[in-house]
Amino acid sequence: MGLRKYIARRIIYTIFLIFFVLTLNFIIFEVMPGNPLEFFAGRPGSLTKEKVEELLELWGFKQPLHVKYIKYITNMLTLQFGRSARTGRPVVEIIAEAVPNTVLLMGVSTVLSILIGVLLGAIVAHKRGGALDTGMVFTSLITYSLPTFWIGMMLLLLFGVQLRWFPIGKVVSYWPQYPTGLPPPLAEFKIFYFTIRIPSLEETLNRLWHLTLPTVTLVLFQYGGYLLLTRATMIEALTEDYIITARAKGLKERVVVFKHALKNASLPIITSAAMAFGFMLSGAIITETVFSWPGLGGLTWQAIQLYDYPILHVLFYIIALCVIIANFIADLLYGIVDPRIKYG
Repeated sequence: MGLRKYIARRIIYTIFLIFFVLTLNFIIFEVMPGNPLEFFAGRPGSLTKEKVEELLELWGFKQPLHVKYIKYITNMLTLQFGRSARTGRPVVEIIAEAVPNTVLLMGVSTVLSILIGVLLGAIVAHKRGGALDTGMVFTSLITYSLPTFWIGMMLLLLFGVQLRWFPIGKVVSYWPQYPTGLPPPLAEFKIFYFTIRIPSLEETLNRLWHLTLPTVTLVLFQYGGYLLLTRATMIEALTEDYIITARAKGLKERVVVFKHALKNASLPIITSAAMAFGFMLSGAIITETVFSWPGLGGLTWQAIQLYDYPILHVLFYIIALCVIIANFIADLLYGIVDPRIKYG
């Protein structure tokens, strides 16, 4: 099977998987117990019978199941997400405000975690059994086992409260001398529902200042998993015959470790990295709460507390879609890294 057929098969599989996820998401919210109308009204029995009928008709609850399903699939695929049940604002606008913050925090922390974990994992695998190996494994196990809220609170206490090196929350500081609270951007334009700002140097540095502590929190929690995974796969790869052959040819040890061993041990790492990026838009609920970071994680928690079903519908769909796309990209990388998968 050639590369084109392999990609075509994965695309067809991905399309069917998207429809399956949409169907499952629809069923979950249809069978959820309770009456959301009473919650939105504030207390049970506060709605008159006429008002209940009016709301049921307005929100489409009285439509046949197949009609609701077709409308739901159509709306999800065309990005017609409706309005928040609590604020009345368009859901797509609410999510568009939180997405950049989550992408910034989760993207930076995920990339740093993978780079640090894989690099250290390859090094300690090469020097397995030594003091460096023992120390790095012990340290990574500790940071990987600690809860993120505890790591975040300790960092806040030390660097935010005691030393006052970093802010204790939010995404950016507030400048009272400017009407919008932010320095004028270098450029600003809108793509679909997203407002793209190219901030000034002053604002960029301030955002990086606010980003430091939550990023360090997530990196300390995440990098250990990649270190341990890389170490395990590398130790197995370093004992293979082709590694002995590469060394016998006189290749430098750095080339043997990173070009030969790491490449052949990378499939489990690719899977883990793809899942990490797939769940990136789910946010980090605990970390975002500790640092008052207005991202999708905090939005998810708020929507759960307030029974804001329209927002939850969209958030679950976006998270599932990102995971599916990430797995699709991982499948393509498998075919590039390991020809046996592409032509098997």
